[in-house]
Amino acid sequence: MEQESKTMSEFNNFFKSAFSVDNVIFGFDEGDLKVLLIKRGADPFKGMWALPGDLVYPNEDLNTAAVRVLEELTGISDVYLEQVRAFGAVNRHPLGRVITIAYFSLININKYVVTAASFAQKAKWHSVSTVKDLAFDHNQILDACYNLLKQRVRTRPIGFELLPHKFTLTALQHLYEAILETELDKRNFRKKILSMNLLIDLNETQEGVAHRPAKLYKFDNDRYDKLVQDGFNFELKESRRKLMAE
Repeated sequence: MEQESKTMSEFNNFFKSAFSVDNVIFGFDEGDLKVLLIKRGADPFKGMWALPGDLVYPNEDLNTAAVRVLEELTGISDVYLEQVRAFGAVNRHPLGRVITIAYFSLININKYVVTAASFAQKAKWHSVSTVKDLAFDHNQILDACYNLLKQRVRTRPIGFELLPHKFTLTALQHLYEAILETELDKRNFRKKILSMNLLIDLNETQEGVAHRPAKLYKFDNDRYDKLVQDGFNFELKESRRKLMAE
């Protein structure tokens, strides 16, 4: 009986861990790649910037928790959240063992209004390049999702999700430069992108700009979906050297 009680006691230790979700939401604005952060108004790490995250309720699944937490802390809803990976360092949370699941999304900043609520004192877009010390292990989580974004943007046309419905080729190039952290050759980049025939020329130009108005395009989702079914591969990775300034 004593041995059985000891075994049960040890077994119960496995059920003393908590789970949380952390959302890494990327946006693009004014030629800069940004991430949405909250300023924590509660301990631990009160007053520090962090990713929008919180504990998962005992009766809640992970995906539902990620959607709930993002809306509760930032007011943002109706976005696609992709589960990236788990972060489970033993001491990552000062109050006990908490395993967190990171989620990742790309959104058009102009389509959403950010409103801080719950324990978030503030909710604000930050330039990824200027983010410093975040609460918990959120710098590590941000880095992991940023590296995933860099991989994805070379092999899938996900970057278009960060742009307005109508955009210029210059804006598209600045987006890729911001994500890949490198300068791209204008002529080679445009040649590569236009050769894919995935952009629709809207026969429109910019309005209200001081410089010569540039042509406006939009991404052809229908054509891309059809091309993928036929075996098309959106690939920038192998062409990166050619795209870089020569």
